Amino acid sequence: MTHDPVFDGRLVLPADPDWEDARVGRVFNGRRPDRQPDAVLLAASVADVQRGVRLAKERGWTVAVRSGGHSWAAWSVRDGGLLIDLGALRDIRYEEETAIVSAGPATKGGDELSPYLEERGRFFNGGHCPSVGIGGFLLQGGQGWNQRGWGWACESVVAVDVVTADGELVRADAEQNADLYWAARGAGPAFPGIVTAFHIRTRPRFGFLGHTVHMYELVDFTEVMTWLYEAHHRISTDVEIVVVSLTPEPEPDATEDPKRRLLVTGVALVDDRAAAEAALAPFNECPAIARAVFVQDCRESNLAEQRAAQEVANPEHAQYLTDNIWVDGANTPEGIAEMVEHIRPLFTDPPTPKAFSIWMSNAPMRRDLPDMAFSLQTEAYVASYTVYEDPAEYARNRAWLNEAMAYAQPVTAGQYLGDSDMTNRQLRFMAPENWERLQRVIAERDPEGRFHRYLAHDPGSVNVNHWQLEETGP
Repeated sequence: MTHDPVFDGRLVLPADPDWEDARVGRVFNGRRPDRQPDAVLLAASVADVQRGVRLAKERGWTVAVRSGGHSWAAWSVRDGGLLIDLGALRDIRYEEETAIVSAGPATKGGDELSPYLEERGRFFNGGHCPSVGIGGFLLQGGQGWNQRGWGWACESVVAVDVVTADGELVRADAEQNADLYWAARGAGPAFPGIVTAFHIRTRPRFGFLGHTVHMYELVDFTEVMTWLYEAHHRISTDVEIVVVSLTPEPEPDATEDPKRRLLVTGVALVDDRAAAEAALAPFNECPAIARAVFVQDCRESNLAEQRAAQEVANPEHAQYLTDNIWVDGANTPEGIAEMVEHIRPLFTDPPTPKAFSIWMSNAPMRRDLPDMAFSLQTEAYVASYTVYEDPAEYARNRAWLNEAMAYAQPVTAGQYLGDSDMTNRQLRFMAPENWERLQRVIAERDPEGRFHRYLAHDPGSVNVNHWQLEETGP
């Protein structure tokens, strides 16, 4: 006879009055799934996580994990099995001798970890949206501040503490349990364990944040983007380069609704103003600058201000649909023209005023990635986020996003896990050899399939661009 373990937190069942809140209350996206687990464990400690995994093993349950709740498709909410919610695991510790910070998986990268490190003169290039938990973010690779110059956030992870499929707690790093350490940097939701702490190498906090913004009419999209594709290789790698298509907030005395605009932005994270001005100077070479609606040249900013702007652009509990691509093509006039044209509708024709699309530079790519599961990137990344409030708008937003992504297919190499939704569209996100290696790690570490894999409409064709399957047939 078996007995339920005593938890420091709480095991919530479907009959409990707070079931719905436990199931989806911490899901960021207001577009909540109707999938129903058998139970939700609100873990209050690492020991709870171990007890939960062992309970699942006894009952034959699968296990899903939620860290920050920011997965757009709510990957943590599955039909059947146990959902282990790590929301209480947010402890942070910093070791001055090594400059390594240790943090729980639900720690909010911008709201909690970044201010903690700033007080100590340190920085870690975590996610842009401040409420994103570091767990899913780092497991998927970590598209953080200025990755083009400082690398993917997961490259700063030096070790992880992991609860295994048997409920054991182990440390994984380059010397011990190296297979789990390798997988923890890029495997995403198919990681064969539960990370209860990340140990992260930090860097000295930069001395000055310079922010350049050029605002253009949408008719200038092709000219501006063509120039930027040619110029981003020449811009300092201390500068994050992002283009955003959005509808600005209306001015207080405006008599008309604002029009969608194109913002070209550069954020220089450097030692002082002189270095920022030099790093951002190439933006003023844009041939369309004389027609810019607005130009802000190297205005001093700070991380708190940048985080606040991200919160405005990403309202919690709005309805979101999102998709993304790694854009790839020849770095020739013809190749650049093709790339610019095929991403154009994502920026010029979004279906709702609050929808936005981003183009992020990852150039110049002059280095090999470390030996880790994350392994697919190109010199430019594009993601589109439709934002709406009425659920009746779902079909229109989905149709637009699918059509725009299909138009971008000729210049699509794959996608980034963090902004993907495999229940709708499946693309490659990992190099084939890394994918095969990950399957071996999963088979070794979780042979009974205790942990859920990727949430996909076709689990048998994960990590393959869907049109390649269509071309080859069954």
